[in-house]
Amino acid sequence: MDKIEVRGARTHNLKNINLVIPRDKLIVVTGLSGSGKSSLAFDTLYAEGQRRYVESLSAYARQFLSLMEKPDVDHIEGLSPAISIEQKSTSHNPRSTVGTITEIHDYLRLLYARVGEPRCPDHDVPLAAQTVSQMVDNVLSQPEGKRLMLLAPIIKERKGEHTKTLENLASQGYIRARIDGEVCDLSDPPKLELQKKHTIEVVVDRFKVRDDLTQRLAESFETALELSGGTAVVADMDDPKAEELLFSANFACPICGYSMRELEPRLFSFNNPAGACPTCDGLGVQQYFDPDRVIQNPELSLAGGAIRGWDRRNFYYFQMLKSLADHYKFDVEAPWGSLSANVHKVVLYGSGKENIEFKYMNDRGDTSIRRHPFERRAAQYGAPFIKRRNPARYVKN
Repeated sequence: MDKIEVRGARTHNLKNINLVIPRDKLIVVTGLSGSGKSSLAFDTLYAEGQRRYVESLSAYARQFLSLMEKPDVDHIEGLSPAISIEQKSTSHNPRSTVGTITEIHDYLRLLYARVGEPRCPDHDVPLAAQTVSQMVDNVLSQPEGKRLMLLAPIIKERKGEHTKTLENLASQGYIRARIDGEVCDLSDPPKLELQKKHTIEVVVDRFKVRDDLTQRLAESFETALELSGGTAVVADMDDPKAEELLFSANFACPICGYSMRELEPRLFSFNNPAGACPTCDGLGVQQYFDPDRVIQNPELSLAGGAIRGWDRRNFYYFQMLKSLADHYKFDVEAPWGSLSANVHKVVLYGSGKENIEFKYMNDRGDTSIRRHPFERRAAQYGAPFIKRRNPARYVKN
């Protein structure tokens, strides 16, 4: 059935009309006020579709559902169970969408959580925690007689000579390690450059693939996972360029360690803190301030009121600005426009993680010194300076 046929519709303002509506299409019903648009769409098509659906349910289920009145129509063919969004004024709540109102979003969240496959955003490998038995089965599925070695990553792309790490591995009885891609003897390891990043993987076991290795591999994997904190690598001893097998006992990327919690429906809800975008909190818009409205006269100094409410008359904020000026070596009496771009950035957006020594004076004249970052001051500028933007426009595909 590729169409909906309506014969003799007389609901409300409808005058015994007949029409054919194509299915699976976006249909717009237009007309003058009072011409019967809602009578056709809601009181005829939706009412009959909903009535037929409810009547198909058991008597027990029907007692919990309200049944709409049967529309005044001779015949309707091709209907499916229907949903509708009621025509009425509602609160403009950004957390209420068609998906949440119709509960379609709930089914999608459940679908994503059950069939979705989380992947590392940098290496595009699946994030999945594997058991030791799964790791062993994977290795034993390799061609029989293949020479492999089991490695435990100890150091990943970290600067330093790592002398103590190598000595500690040797003292534990390990003979070999792969350092920056080369297998070396731990009794005579190479000298590593201090300012260069290095990767150290200790060789836990070397073996040829055969069926009777199950117990030995399980013990070796447990040792490797304990040494590395949950990751292991199996490499081909005869072909260094062959693709390696990466294993992780954690729900994390075996390459970079990127991890996330296991998929669950709430992770896909913008109304839940666990799934909401951290930038917009699930609202779809981001508040930010307009620097040109904050600094309306760049000829003024900070002390003279370049930022309203932050001049020398506001003792609390002005002493913070003076401490900031002492740290970054700028003059609060100089015009705002003459200050460097870096000073502008710090004053408007904060110092990030950099700690600054602030001097605070109380009403009695006592001075205390505290060290902490200079936080972003946008919230202090007030609503007149706030703008909104859609963060999705700034996300790279």
